[in-house]
Amino acid sequence: MDQGIVVASANGHIGLPAAVDVLRQSGSALDAVIAGTRLVEANPDDHTVGYSGLPNMLGDVELDASVMEGAGLKAGAVGALQGYQDAVDLARKVMETLPHVLIAGDGSRQLAEELGFEQRDILTPEAEAIWKKRLGDPRDRDASYMSRVSELVAANASDADFASIGEIPHGTVNFIARDRDGNIASAVSTSGWAWKYPGRLGDSPIIGAGNYADNRWGAAACTGRGEMAQRCLTAHSVVTFMRFGMSLEAALEQAMNDLAHLDDPYKSEMNIVALDKDGNPGAASTAVGKTYVVMREDMDEPEERQRMHISVPGT
Repeated sequence: MDQGIVVASANGHIGLPAAVDVLRQSGSALDAVIAGTRLVEANPDDHTVGYSGLPNMLGDVELDASVMEGAGLKAGAVGALQGYQDAVDLARKVMETLPHVLIAGDGSRQLAEELGFEQRDILTPEAEAIWKKRLGDPRDRDASYMSRVSELVAANASDADFASIGEIPHGTVNFIARDRDGNIASAVSTSGWAWKYPGRLGDSPIIGAGNYADNRWGAAACTGRGEMAQRCLTAHSVVTFMRFGMSLEAALEQAMNDLAHLDDPYKSEMNIVALDKDGNPGAASTAVGKTYVVMREDMDEPEERQRMHISVPGT
């Protein structure tokens, strides 16, 4: 019998033991990634996911999430969800109850209401204060969003507020699990790019861009500026490269190198976590010193590991 394993982005540390506990009880990979992601969505100290996520330009928190099962390639996603915290659970409901993959905006909110999800004001005073501080800059008071977006993209990458909490304004949480039966599942959740244009969807709810799982080859999930992963279908690319016979490390490197070909003045940090079909974990980042977390059933605590650094010009 195979041992289960879960890998996650570094901010998934808080949910990793719960995810592995699911596998220890012979639970499914899907149940495991949902259990782990749910705890990150509820964590008020993480301003890039769920409750206490940073809002869009109008001050509204919009959540994106997706789930995928490697058996049968089943997937579900929600985008621009407002007023509800449990985006990953709702994404699962899309997968299991609707003939659709992605529900966004008012439709996602309506679905949450119909299914009896608990409504919640997910904008916390701390997140609102960070949002207002950036918008309150006297130099920006009369500027339109469209004239400010380029400056915001560049400035946010080194914003002191984010340096102090160890986050970037377009962070996300990734979970990938392989259970005892060899089934793989992945989950991604985010509050998206802080100060984003209302209704903006990044890669997190887009199957193939920010999330992809296939029992035959493996799984991958992304964090960073989602528009880059959308244009290169980064998560799917990692899995496809493994399908073509590449090792996990080579697949990660090739997917990252593809980002170098983007004509994109807003290029910024990109990160990938992945698992091959045999349950071997790996991760890569365009930034030096980034980590991810791994936990198997026989481990008492999650293990933090260094991501492979892959230099991509412009990021």
